Amino acid sequence: MFLVAGLGNPGEKYMSTRHNVGFLSAEYIAEQLHANFLSTKWQAAAAKAVCENEQLILLKPQTFMNLSGNAIAPAASYYKIPPPNIIVIHDDLDLPVGRIKIAVNRGAGGHNGIRSIISHLGKDFVRIKIGIGRPDSPIPVERYVLTKMTSQETEILKTIMPDVYEAVRLCVGQGVDMAMNKVNSSENSM
Repeated sequence: MFLVAGLGNPGEKYMSTRHNVGFLSAEYIAEQLHANFLSTKWQAAAAKAVCENEQLILLKPQTFMNLSGNAIAPAASYYKIPPPNIIVIHDDLDLPVGRIKIAVNRGAGGHNGIRSIISHLGKDFVRIKIGIGRPDSPIPVERYVLTKMTSQETEILKTIMPDVYEAVRLCVGQGVDMAMNKVNSSENSM
């Protein structure tokens, strides 16, 4: 069994912001797997599905980004899912817009949602990072991630969603090492 958590902030106000690419990814994956999100006791919306003959719990924490671990840790504990079987999808400032990279056993890299998860689970979970780039202007990073994506960024994100889904499918079906070899060595043209 695997847990796939897409990070973001709940509420209409944050729906199309750069910080919510994890939510958008989880929703796309749920759509592909014909799964529906429901509220849970873990402060998260969850959906159950099957991917590559494995049970999958899709999760969208409703705790706000900086407390993501408060939702993911109890769900993982309830289903007895160890950190290596937890896949977290999130935005990354240090990758160009639309670039996807898989990482394991890394630090938070300044991402407060990841910092929260590490504080609950350690570093041994899988991360699928989606590039949002850095701001061109001197806008503070905290504000940049919470602003709406441009129409160009939204289009790029739509085109890479199948690649994000494929990255999850590879992690679940063939293992994270194989997934990293395929995803990280490509320019997201799987």
